[in-house]
Amino acid sequence: MSEQPDDLAGIETPPPRPKFSALLRPHRIAIMAVALALLALMAVKMRWDWLPQYADMLLAGLWVTILLLVSSTALGFLMAVPLGLVQVTGPRILSWPARIFCTVIRGTPLLLQLWLLYYGLGSLFPGIPEIRHSFLWPYLREAWPYGLLALTLSYAGYEGEVMRGAFAGVPHGELEAARAYGMGRWKVLTRIWLPRALHRALPTLAGETVVQLKSTPLVATITVIDLYAVVGDIRQSTYLTYEPLLFLAFLYLCLTGILVTVFRHFEKKIPSRGT
Repeated sequence: MSEQPDDLAGIETPPPRPKFSALLRPHRIAIMAVALALLALMAVKMRWDWLPQYADMLLAGLWVTILLLVSSTALGFLMAVPLGLVQVTGPRILSWPARIFCTVIRGTPLLLQLWLLYYGLGSLFPGIPEIRHSFLWPYLREAWPYGLLALTLSYAGYEGEVMRGAFAGVPHGELEAARAYGMGRWKVLTRIWLPRALHRALPTLAGETVVQLKSTPLVATITVIDLYAVVGDIRQSTYLTYEPLLFLAFLYLCLTGILVTVFRHFEKKIPSRGT
């Protein structure tokens, strides 16, 4: 047998792409047939004449849901990175508060945290003249800042623990090699440690972001008009039950699919090794 040339040694052969025939397997054909039958039944037997009338409300609620999701995950992740890092590196004066914060957030329901912020701080601030007469009062008397704060803290608590495990899982030898090469602490963190930890954490972050999306309807309990609240109003106005809820489920499925696609894109773009 002929040996492999030296210039091709070590090059991995890419896995074969799935053939189109794989989509035509009997169980997949059956699933697609059932899905198409359900869609046809929903289109013919159910009422959808209310959609044009409430389209603007649905778009406004969808915008609020997306804004809450993007803002809370972005701010929460910015908090999660230092929360996870100080639990690995110390000092104890910072690591213990970070660990307590993550434990409390993960150990209590999000709905309870939301109500404590809205009905607790929300009822406390009006009695403080300095706050009532400040530029913050027009925002603090609304419900959405408390919803955003609760979602942000919840995401930070969960992802702080995820990033702690990701930072701890990076091989110590890679960090020592980077320091021996002459890199400073900040460059080691930004060029080696954080990219490696982020690559390890991305699958979990994707799942937690989907969970965060499904947690946003809780803000409707404090009068924030998100997508779920709009659908609730439509149900009360039209006296329909299944159609608005099925449409809501369809929208959440679409948003979940977009999130999964985005995170898979980042998994391919972010290198598994520091550069």
